[in-house]
Amino acid sequence: MARKFNEENERIKRQYLHFLREAKRCDTTTVDKVADAILRFERGNGYKPFKRFHIEQAVTFKRQLEADKNGRTGKPLSKSTIDGTLRAVKAFVHWLAGQQGYKSRITYADAEYFNLNAKDARIAHTDRDAPHPTMEQCRHAFGLMPSASVIERRNKALFAFLMLTCARDGAIASLRLKHIDLAQSCVYQDARDVRTKGAKTFTTCFMPVDPAYLAAFVDWVNFLRSDKLFGNDDALFPKPEMGVMDGAFAVIGLAREPYANATAIREAVKSAFTSAGLPAFGPHSFRKTLVKHGDQICKTREQFKAWSQNIGHDSVVTSISAYCPVPYERQAELIRGLA
Repeated sequence: MARKFNEENERIKRQYLHFLREAKRCDTTTVDKVADAILRFERGNGYKPFKRFHIEQAVTFKRQLEADKNGRTGKPLSKSTIDGTLRAVKAFVHWLAGQQGYKSRITYADAEYFNLNAKDARIAHTDRDAPHPTMEQCRHAFGLMPSASVIERRNKALFAFLMLTCARDGAIASLRLKHIDLAQSCVYQDARDVRTKGAKTFTTCFMPVDPAYLAAFVDWVNFLRSDKLFGNDDALFPKPEMGVMDGAFAVIGLAREPYANATAIREAVKSAFTSAGLPAFGPHSFRKTLVKHGDQICKTREQFKAWSQNIGHDSVVTSISAYCPVPYERQAELIRGLA
């Protein structure tokens, strides 16, 4: 049976991952992705020692990635996935070229062989218009969401909160009641407790959307505080508490701890849309929906700047370039209209 690891490789990989965490200040998710990419490269070349690296290994690895399939969909890997994997391994080999015991065997130029060709690199970095629901589709799906059980009620409040704040799913999963201020109609996304992107701390005021969303969310917060006696440190959208009921394992209430990740939140949102006969839009698509909505209702640059800051963007350019691209047809229409 072929060996599944190489001791010498493992030692140098451990040093590199430590370097990423402590020197480059990468978060755990990023480090894990890099580790997976390097392992994929090792697996592809039969776990040969990195000291025996040759540029042909890089060329072969690129061919392997082009032939590989996505384990979930069965389709070929996307150009962006291939590019990300190659970039991670390239950075590792570039680092190796400066390490004792490797710099006499690997040059910095060797790392360049992990580059995609120019055509595929352009494809990998092309911005595409991601599917997103309209405001009307969101209201339709929300109106059809059931609220009989406590979990259904929680999911409906979760959907409402997304429309009110445009928050990222990772942040939502880690929010606690202390971060909500109903009197000021805002949520304080404190990076010390909340898993915000880039560990950024900011305050989001509730968006001016359909009042039904605010009513559902306020009702949920009051239910947690008054009926369930939840305190400030308890989860805003708690996971279910499991136990035995009528001889079977079932949901018996709400735990006070938040979810460890956003998987359940994504499933709840997607289920709301599919149950309404709509595509399975995820939580992140709400950001595009609401930025486009803000682009329509904001009358001044200052208003749109405030809207952009409200969703956590330091620059309004980020909001416009990421969520408000102008399609070619509309571009042509606008230019002709200026004549």
